[in-house]
Amino acid sequence: MLFLYNLVVLLAAFFLKIVALFSSKIKLFVDGRKNVFSNLEEKIKLEDKTIWFHSASLGEYEQGLPVIEKIKEKYPSHKIIVTFFSPSGYEVRKNNNVADITIYLPLDTKGNAKRFLKLVHPEMVFFIKYEFWLNYLEELKKQKTPVYLVSGIFRNGQMFFKWYGGFYRKALKTFTYFFVQNEDSKTKIESIGFHNVIVSGDTRFDRVNAILDRDNSLDFIETFKNNQPLIVIGSSWPKDEALLAEYINQASSTVKFIIAPHNIKTEQIENLKNAITKKTVIFSEKENKILADYNVFIIDTVGLLTKIYSYGTIAYVGGGFGNPGIHNILEPATFGIPIVIGPNYSKFAEAIELVNLGGCIVISNKEELKQMFDRFLSDKGFLNEKGEICKSYIQNNKGATDTIITTIS
Repeated sequence: MLFLYNLVVLLAAFFLKIVALFSSKIKLFVDGRKNVFSNLEEKIKLEDKTIWFHSASLGEYEQGLPVIEKIKEKYPSHKIIVTFFSPSGYEVRKNNNVADITIYLPLDTKGNAKRFLKLVHPEMVFFIKYEFWLNYLEELKKQKTPVYLVSGIFRNGQMFFKWYGGFYRKALKTFTYFFVQNEDSKTKIESIGFHNVIVSGDTRFDRVNAILDRDNSLDFIETFKNNQPLIVIGSSWPKDEALLAEYINQASSTVKFIIAPHNIKTEQIENLKNAITKKTVIFSEKENKILADYNVFIIDTVGLLTKIYSYGTIAYVGGGFGNPGIHNILEPATFGIPIVIGPNYSKFAEAIELVNLGGCIVISNKEELKQMFDRFLSDKGFLNEKGEICKSYIQNNKGATDTIITTIS
């Protein structure tokens, strides 16, 4: 089976080069890996002490960031190596200030794994949430390097729990500890013979809780809000926006709206603006505008949404009307505001829990959306109750990072 795995990886490498001719994202994926080894040879000396963190994409990087920061603080003389598999993670965080070296992870061939680990020679390795690359794990096992899984999730559908997944189960023997998010994951991995498992929780709670300690002010948002109720619509997709535009168009002029779409391509921004009849301003066109005079503010840039949530009265988090589902609900929750989402959230444990607690409300159509927004805006007691549930949920689930650091010390 390992032979087949390696064959698939080699075939994938071949076909990705062809697909890269027609896809800008795959071109980034392929071209970004061309100079990995030369960069490592240039930036890491044989005598350097290093610690390696791997994340699949942006979400996993953000999830692992509290651990990276604590490890950097604990081991200041070590170089921190961060690798990404996906361009959507690397391209956004390639200039981060926590890692000494941020690069793409070379594809998981035997040769790449040996060469990469020879150059990096890490003293410890952390894989965030998932991604189990068999050749890297096999080489790490040979070198007896401590390897940790951070905020892991195990589900029945994974290869480890299939009758034909023996070679994947074998790879898990590389891990020194599995730090998992919940008891269900612990039970599942224990069922296949692994007992080096600790339920640490999810490090994302530590990540979003830390947001409260930074400066979240944005003068232009404060000017736009103008002390009015504000509904923040984050990471919206066209299916979300179709419902929201109808509500916005009939809403009271005393209510403000900020929309930060998931896709900020010019065409989609224009389509969104054209669907709204209220006075609307776009972030890239805000200069010399009297922002307080506008009802709707469309954010056509990235990196501001978290701070914007701090001004919200209500948050609508997009993605719940498509696949794979909703986006990050923990960021608005940490600011203690109630959250509204679409119906597709079953793959997200935090959404299931917050829905069950009552802090996150699920809507399926425009009527339910209107009913819920109107109630929040008219019933301050209801608004505060649901917001407090969200805030308490974050506070009650933080601490995973300390558990991990304490265990490996």
